[in-house]
Amino acid sequence: AEPPLHVLSETLFCQPDMPSLGLALTFDADQVFWFDFPGSRWTPRLPDFPPWPPAVETPAQLLQDATLCQDLRRYITELATGKIPESKGIPVATIFLAQPLVLGEPNTLVCMVGNIFPPAVDISWQLNDIPVTQGVTHTHYTPMNDLAFVRFSYLSVTPATGDIYTCIVTRKMDNISVIAYWVPQNPVPSEVLETALCGAAMALGILLALLGITMIVVARRNA
Repeated sequence: AEPPLHVLSETLFCQPDMPSLGLALTFDADQVFWFDFPGSRWTPRLPDFPPWPPAVETPAQLLQDATLCQDLRRYITELATGKIPESKGIPVATIFLAQPLVLGEPNTLVCMVGNIFPPAVDISWQLNDIPVTQGVTHTHYTPMNDLAFVRFSYLSVTPATGDIYTCIVTRKMDNISVIAYWVPQNPVPSEVLETALCGAAMALGILLALLGITMIVVARRNA
């Protein structure tokens, strides 16, 4: 069998909206590094990653690429404005827990926002309609194969019954907001679930047995 194919890609974008510049290195659609242009340094997606080799694509080289990107953008914008429709994507938000739910124990809510294009959205959180800012972290934009972007937002939580968490995705340039909700559902204990399933199976078996006896009696009477 042939070995699996892997794709290592580097995506640079520039735009009039914030962030005006972005650069991400991905491996099979998973972000590995992103370049912090204000700080002129490569930043690993996870803290356990080794540092970026300083001799590979130095900040000075990347800044030259960014300047070229901005110049091309302005030139192409002048030529295409009013002649070619602008491509935009409607963000899609999904909320899920990083760990299995246990009410009253710390956990992390993840808001995954996909189909982002252009890569310029704000992500905020609410708990019971009250804005939450503590315990919130955002990732850099990750480019996908369909030319759209994905961004994640994390919120440290301690779920309780009755809580309503809200992830709000806003694209200010178009005055568009996408909202996703998450409500903790107390999982059914496995013992209770097993007992309920056994009871349902037993009731179904008795019902089928009675139905069979009835059909036999009716058949004999007709005979």
